[in-house]
Amino acid sequence: MANSNKKVRTYIDLFAGCGGLSLGLHLSGWKGLFAIEKSPFAFETLKHNLIDYKQHFSWPEWLECKEHDIAEVLKKNKDDLIKLQGKIDLVVGGPPCQGFSTAGKREISDIRNKLVYSYIEFIRLVKPKLILFENVTGFTYAFKDNKSKEKNIPYSTIVIEKLQSMGYDVKAHMIDFSNYGIPQKRVRFILVGSINNNADNFIKKIQNKKNNFLKNKGLNQKATVGDAISDLLYENGTSPTPDRKGFDSGLYSEPKSRYQTVMRKGYARKNYIADSHSFANHNEDTVDTFSNILEKYPFRSKRINNVFRKKWSIQKRSITLLDGDAPSPTLTSHPDDYIHYIEPRILTVRECARIQSFPDWYEIRAKYTTGGLHRKHEVPRYTQIGNAIPPIFSELVGLALMEM
Repeated sequence: MANSNKKVRTYIDLFAGCGGLSLGLHLSGWKGLFAIEKSPFAFETLKHNLIDYKQHFSWPEWLECKEHDIAEVLKKNKDDLIKLQGKIDLVVGGPPCQGFSTAGKREISDIRNKLVYSYIEFIRLVKPKLILFENVTGFTYAFKDNKSKEKNIPYSTIVIEKLQSMGYDVKAHMIDFSNYGIPQKRVRFILVGSINNNADNFIKKIQNKKNNFLKNKGLNQKATVGDAISDLLYENGTSPTPDRKGFDSGLYSEPKSRYQTVMRKGYARKNYIADSHSFANHNEDTVDTFSNILEKYPFRSKRINNVFRKKWSIQKRSITLLDGDAPSPTLTSHPDDYIHYIEPRILTVRECARIQSFPDWYEIRAKYTTGGLHRKHEVPRYTQIGNAIPPIFSELVGLALMEM
């Protein structure tokens, strides 16, 4: 019989995005108090799935259940946050990574970099027992700038020193999610802080739990792109996309891997339209170029080099042909960064979600794509998924943190 007196473990998700971290914590038995996410698009996805559908967050009366800027919450609700001291087991999340990412422009002036200080201030006010902080590997690199000595200190060092000054035992790790059942080579900076001086236990626990965790879910330790999306081919047939006028969505085939069976649990049926599985409307020239790449390009999972880009008149700097027999490189927020491994097209949002280990019942909301000046403030479906933490890894993390 289950222990009815078992304490409910509570957490707060900062910079929550579309909910990849919160979904994993939900599946591992944690209870969310609230989540802070600035983008209305990303918050719409999180709310639809984890608030409206799963009732995962209890949500305090003093905070409206909507998108929020963390700086505004710190300003307006400081007293409410202080009252949470001693009541919160865990705070998770990491500030937006675009300014730190080595895959992008890596700009020292990116205003989002300063959100690190908002994160630190939030921890100072709430004082949770445990902290989980995630960011890109570039977070550990110092910016090249001789104008200010402080700017040459990696932001990871700033966070670690600030947390230690608040009494937290802190340990940081570089973790490749492809070693944890995720069909994607995605390396991230993961920091754990503990007020109980046991941060060292985290990496030991996830490594010790990994094999049984994946086995119990029906997953292998290693998964490929083909394992993830081979049941979502265009050749299965199409039907008009329900929420995208003028586009067609793909239909399911029978599951072709254990990974697909797990992802489709609770949602998919044969010949049913997968959520957010809407194909791009490529013109003939694009299809011809992609067909040539599929037939003639000798390398997989690597950016197409300058020789072939010039040969096929490809203007885009970063474009990669996926390998169905290997994990994907790190997914980004740009849908045209990758070409499907056997079909002349880019991936759909649902295929990206599969590679990120979102189950098919988790419906992605808001616009599919955006462009131009809108890219500065809109977070469409592709970006939501590209920015997320894989829920399967988050679930394992939740189990480890629960024991800590």
